[in-house]
Amino acid sequence: MQEWIEILLRTLSLFILVLFSARILGKKNMASVTPFTFMSYIVIAVISALISTKVIKNLAFGFIALGGWVILPIAIDYLSIKSKWIHDVVNGKGTVIIKNGKIMEENLLKARITGEELLRDLRRKNVFNLADVEFALMESNGEINVLMKSDKKPLTPHDIGKKVAPKSEPQTVILDGTPLNGPLTSLGLNQNWLKTQLDKMGVSIDNVFIGQVDSSGDLYVDLFDDMINTPQPKVKEMLYADIEKCHADFMKYALETKNEDAKNMYQKNEQKLKELKEKLEPYLLK
Repeated sequence: MQEWIEILLRTLSLFILVLFSARILGKKNMASVTPFTFMSYIVIAVISALISTKVIKNLAFGFIALGGWVILPIAIDYLSIKSKWIHDVVNGKGTVIIKNGKIMEENLLKARITGEELLRDLRRKNVFNLADVEFALMESNGEINVLMKSDKKPLTPHDIGKKVAPKSEPQTVILDGTPLNGPLTSLGLNQNWLKTQLDKMGVSIDNVFIGQVDSSGDLYVDLFDDMINTPQPKVKEMLYADIEKCHADFMKYALETKNEDAKNMYQKNEQKLKELKEKLEPYLLK
């Protein structure tokens, strides 16, 4: 067998083997892997390249080494799940960088990062003012996570005692001008509903690049032709506006009528609509 054919066969077989090994090692974001995991990937890649180019001539030895570097990280990951001590030895511990608003200079030195690097990493977290930080921790993968001071945190509906509607992930129902029946069915919708919504917008489905339905049942579309502006549906807002108008009308009728029975009826229904509006407000207004 010619040498180039042997190298090609080795490369193809190792490509499949490394691909399978990567799936076994699990789905991990390369930007957040620990140094040990990163090193394991590098060694696996180097061994594979050496076997592929016949630098490691003995295939058995090469595959033993490759198998060892695939199996050992999996075993260590399993042991790390079972034992915190092993986890800390292999992956390391987080290092407190800022505590009670004060920079821990000794820990910066242990982590081998400079003040400029700390400020750069904080800017990546959209933190530009050091005085706003209450606590910061460098994780074992080098990422810095930040806890802002209480008065610098973004205000949430929970902070002001306001209820908001629960939301689920949007479903893509149109892709490249083609309706997707699976997501439509999961939402309890069909293509007739989709056609009706597109007709309201004055849009042809062939011109839709992506169409999504959110948890509220609103359809958002992005068109191939970006020069066309499509009115996005405001179903919830319109419903809320109708309830508000009915509520205002009942108040007006109660003030204008001189019939006590009618006044009582209007006031009673006005109160019911007011309670209904307060309950529906978190769900109808985004």
